[in-house]
Amino acid sequence: MKLLLISNSTNPGEAYLDYPKNNIKQFLGDKPIKALFIPYAAVTFSYDEYEQKVNNRFKEIGHSVIGIHHFENPQKAVEEAEAIVVGGGNTWKLVRTMRDNGLIDLIQKKAKTGTPYIGWSAGSNVACPTLRTTNDMPIIDPRGFDTINLIPFQINPHYLDVHPQGHGGETREDRINEFITENQNDVVVGLREGTMLKLEDQTLKLIGAKTARIFKYGQSPKELGENDDFNFLLK
Repeated sequence: MKLLLISNSTNPGEAYLDYPKNNIKQFLGDKPIKALFIPYAAVTFSYDEYEQKVNNRFKEIGHSVIGIHHFENPQKAVEEAEAIVVGGGNTWKLVRTMRDNGLIDLIQKKAKTGTPYIGWSAGSNVACPTLRTTNDMPIIDPRGFDTINLIPFQINPHYLDVHPQGHGGETREDRINEFITENQNDVVVGLREGTMLKLEDQTLKLIGAKTARIFKYGQSPKELGENDDFNFLLK
């Protein structure tokens, strides 16, 4: 499989998809690709707007996207895709719409047979076995928590260490500890903003200046960086 799983689309003060654009270019290669874009996580703006926003950045690196919403048969669009790009937004809506359109198993099959898959935020979350480590409000019933299941561990995108002043609720670490207490065989990767995981040639690597935080029940969280081995997560 070829997976590029990005924590977030935009770093503060930067243009949309600016920081990962060269990683996306390298991942897709020099030959121009028109990737199938899945914009279903959009809620407060249109799929057309989302597609244009992504396309503007992809064209800078010699590639392009076309939104799946333009196709009369979305399943056929997935089956014929050169590459699949899943944008961020609300994970619950993304999963529900993919499920309603019968795409989850098809995307899994395509990615597992070598079609490049790129996701950011919600798009990275749905590459996991389930959506249960999303940060998003459940604005719609997803009709099941199972997602594309391309990797055997969970990602928590936009992972934050800070506890805002005056906030009396749980930290992100608190919430993940609750998850691994209830799901003791699952591993969660807290993927900080500005970082991404790349799976290629059966090797999983972290890209970015920040470390990732690895949570496993009964163990202290681990901090791993670009030079560390992440392949244990694939077992």
